[in-house]
Amino acid sequence: MATFVIEGGHKLSGEITPQGAKNEALQVLCAVLLTEEKVTISNIPDIRDVNKLIYILGELGVKIEQIANDTYTFQADAINLEYLESEKFKQDGSSLRGSIMIVGPLLARFGKGYIPRPGGDKIGRRRLDTHFEGFIKLGATFRYNKDEKFYGVEADYLTGTNMLLDEASVTGTANIVMAAVMARGITTIYNAACEPYLQQLCKMLNSMGAKIRGVGSNLLIIEGVQVLKGCYHRILPDMIEIGSWIGMAAMTKSSITIKNVSWDDLGLIPRVFQKIGINLERRGDDIFIPEQDSYEIQNFIDGSILTVSDAPWPGFTPDLLSIILVVATQAKGSVLIHQKMFESRLFFVDKLIDMGAKVILCDPHRATVIGMDHEFSLKGTVMTSPDIRAGISLLIAALSAKGTSTIHNIEQIDRGYQNIDTRLRAIGAKITRVE
Repeated sequence: MATFVIEGGHKLSGEITPQGAKNEALQVLCAVLLTEEKVTISNIPDIRDVNKLIYILGELGVKIEQIANDTYTFQADAINLEYLESEKFKQDGSSLRGSIMIVGPLLARFGKGYIPRPGGDKIGRRRLDTHFEGFIKLGATFRYNKDEKFYGVEADYLTGTNMLLDEASVTGTANIVMAAVMARGITTIYNAACEPYLQQLCKMLNSMGAKIRGVGSNLLIIEGVQVLKGCYHRILPDMIEIGSWIGMAAMTKSSITIKNVSWDDLGLIPRVFQKIGINLERRGDDIFIPEQDSYEIQNFIDGSILTVSDAPWPGFTPDLLSIILVVATQAKGSVLIHQKMFESRLFFVDKLIDMGAKVILCDPHRATVIGMDHEFSLKGTVMTSPDIRAGISLLIAALSAKGTSTIHNIEQIDRGYQNIDTRLRAIGAKITRVE
């Protein structure tokens, strides 16, 4: 188990470029299974979860060629469906939650898709019902082997239908869309997720010959086609990493430029950071965060305490609530953080309390943060990363803290952030990786 050792309290400076979006990559990589023609994808992040999915695609028989540091070609013209029922696949697929999204395209093109119960972050229950209920509505037969924890769907063909999703699941919507693009007839999906990464998937599918309308809304209308072709697709920058760097600049009182952020796809993210007092400027397609000795949390206009909560897009993404919480520990003022969409994601605050933060954990979903306005620094400590988002939040806290911090289980952080220690050292961070 690898470890980060961080010497905190140093200001950072310079430019940092966000990696490609992990959540988009996991979707669009699965979409290559929908065609036998070559698909080229660029800005692919070099992180564990994405590399694991690329490996699984290779085991499935997809021809994969890396033609640049962040660019690959994929050609799924000789798929090995026997791999899906192998013990090796049960092991490979169970280690990556994103592997669930191979089921939709395999079902659409080959009439069957299997997956072991996926793993992933320990951030509370994330149901798969939306995925499989959607496939069933399209005409698939569902089966589940309880002993082996193995899911399967099969169909001679899929038929378009109307469906209302019980939750606006991003991966569920993506999976159903990839199945519906080759179904017979028209499919309408109400309460569809509309995150930028889902929009990107739909744009990619349309460039492959799919017929999807309503992209960017919560009502998608999909006219099925028989065959899809190859395409070129570029992945958006990762909005979660962009938010992480904004928070890091504020906590360390640093001046940083975040390059090529695709500002128009960031939604509420800049505004929420501004509400907790962080100055940031749009410079072309870059974000510039000037050095700030203090930042003050805005109250609501009636004077009541600010509440920051998550919601499906276009609401504020749940993946950045932990960053907001950490940054608020050194703000002037107080804020209530309300994590509505997942339970257990706020339990990392006990580590912040150990570092000297003033945080009251009200229940598994809510925490009140009393900012210290940089009057008292957090202090270095030893901690373990429980998941990707809490891990990066604890890393940001450590960078701002007085003294040395040690973070164990950094493999969790590596799953979501590409070469993070190397990139942070380039802007002045004192961080060392110990294997």
